[in-house]
Amino acid sequence: MKKTLLVLAGLASIVVACNESSPEKEKSETQEPVVTEADTKLMKQAQAFFKVLPDAEQFGDAKTKLGKKLYYETALSVNNKISCNSCHMLDKYGVDNKSLSSGHDESLGSRNSPTVYNAYFHISQFWDGRAADLKEQAGGPILNPVEMGMPDSSVCISDYKGRIDYIDEFKAVYPNDPDPVTFDNITDAIAAFEKTLSTPSKFDTYLGGDNAALSADEKAGLETFINTGCITCHMGPGLGGQMYQKFGLINGPYWDYTGSEGHDEGRFEATGNEADKYFFKVPALRNVEKTSPYFHDGSVADLGEAVKIMAKTQLNKDLTDAEVQSIVTFLNALTGEIPAHALLAENN
Repeated sequence: MKKTLLVLAGLASIVVACNESSPEKEKSETQEPVVTEADTKLMKQAQAFFKVLPDAEQFGDAKTKLGKKLYYETALSVNNKISCNSCHMLDKYGVDNKSLSSGHDESLGSRNSPTVYNAYFHISQFWDGRAADLKEQAGGPILNPVEMGMPDSSVCISDYKGRIDYIDEFKAVYPNDPDPVTFDNITDAIAAFEKTLSTPSKFDTYLGGDNAALSADEKAGLETFINTGCITCHMGPGLGGQMYQKFGLINGPYWDYTGSEGHDEGRFEATGNEADKYFFKVPALRNVEKTSPYFHDGSVADLGEAVKIMAKTQLNKDLTDAEVQSIVTFLNALTGEIPAHALLAENN
């Protein structure tokens, strides 16, 4: 009798073991998560308000390689020490994480250095939009007396006319120019390189239709972001960069909330139009987790605090700590991957 019971027990163990490793069980464990009606609604909202990053230019031709070389070139500054990368560091998501950047003589600029990543589709460049495109923007810091300090464009190009390596590269990129080493071509090449600087993130995968690309907390944060009204200004593929808005739209002046020492008048300084006072280009939120400190003057270091200030000044909303954290959780999902070709150590 004991022998019979032992045999039966052994058979039962085999059956249990088979059931535990059965194809049906393995299939159930790897099934896609259930997409609810709420998930579908949220995704449709997100796809309406935001867009996948537009395709960037491909890196690798002679112009983009020349542009990269010039981007890292310190000879573009009057003291041979400052390059584009000094303030817009490509290994740090295109910023230097300083409130204000120092120039060739250690003097501080008047505004925070924005990231160059994903700037190729913005409505304009600089906080006040005074540059229409990346090419125009590239020339600004070089000739700025506080930043790179070159007195004029002729001084800027004189060094390159005596460098065989650059002469050959400029001739290859601009073969129809009798004198290819020009300031216009320098800024053109830098802009071509900057147009390759894109950082797609899992949010793009989500916008492309993959509901599982974001976690439940990140989707909850996205919903809070939308319902709070942040999408009034932070929309499109960059979640910003597409319009100008007054800082302190409802509650101001903005410096009462940020603790800013100066009272920057924003776009008014570029246009002279009274209606543009305290208007700035709405910053894009791609990689915002990595690009502190925040606002045009870098007056706020903490992302959650920046979210709270925005809600109050722009929307007249007092967010709870839980709402702020929820939005920050979503914003962190906008952090993309730095492209290898952007880094100095990689292929030139």
